[in-house]
Amino acid sequence: MSNSPLARIPRAAHLLAAFALGLGSLTACGGESNEPVSEAAAALGTIEPGVLKVAIQPYAPYTSMVGDKMSGLDADILNAVAGKLGLTVKPELTDFAGMLANVQSRRVDITIGGVAWTAERQKQGLFTDPPYYSPPAMAVRAGEHYQTVNDLQGKDLGTVEGYVWVKSIQAVPGAKLHAYPDGNGVFDDLGAGRINVGFLDPLLVLAAQKERPELKVETQYLTPPSDAEVKARPQYEYFRPYMTSFYLPKQATALEKAISEQIRAMYASGELTKLIEKYGGAPDQFLKPSPEIAGTRRGVDRTADWQPPTI
Repeated sequence: MSNSPLARIPRAAHLLAAFALGLGSLTACGGESNEPVSEAAAALGTIEPGVLKVAIQPYAPYTSMVGDKMSGLDADILNAVAGKLGLTVKPELTDFAGMLANVQSRRVDITIGGVAWTAERQKQGLFTDPPYYSPPAMAVRAGEHYQTVNDLQGKDLGTVEGYVWVKSIQAVPGAKLHAYPDGNGVFDDLGAGRINVGFLDPLLVLAAQKERPELKVETQYLTPPSDAEVKARPQYEYFRPYMTSFYLPKQATALEKAISEQIRAMYASGELTKLIEKYGGAPDQFLKPSPEIAGTRRGVDRTADWQPPTI
């Protein structure tokens, strides 16, 4: 979320209502479990033994609050992992900047939802193996077509403040960056013709197509820039498919390892394929890494022979 890009990495119109609902639920989110904490769960070193404190933002269909429970693609993945590890999930609602800050100061155990792996972020926290990969999706007005980075030159391009696409857009010759507090602003200005392209996580664009048809928005996928183009302009890296990952404090080595093991098991079992399809994504796009992904993390926060998970 993106920074999404973001990954990593917000969202269709209903998110404002989800946000208000989530704020009203903060003190009750997740509840407390009366079940005894297993030795294995206690050994994971969460802030509160047996409880997984999770920071999320209103970012449907990746993360949102429904009552006192979190839902969405990332939420479903983490809920499944937590169940396998014997942990009770306790979500807390914030914004994207707060998600990162709460992890880095260890006020929560983990944050999820469109968080892109970056070399800079990994210096201040730990990233799991990617639960899925995010293709470079563009929201465009119906009838307009953009295929390559060169097609974006001189255009008005939008994304959300703090997302990795900000730097990518700034590197496009002649392009003008429009940065918004959330995805609603991107879609509003795109529908009004004030921007040409919006860069957001792909499931958000698909959701907006269904929920706000009056905007006449379509999803297009950017042809990833070549190695030569990225070498000439390193910020173009995030116009390529990127890794979303779950983000944890530096101290949480045991927890990160355990979650990464469960993520890999979900690739193998087909659980992730079913979840991607549940939210309208194509498993071949979301669960198969592009060739450059492995080299991004090797020798940085993974071993020299690390292989990204795949179906």
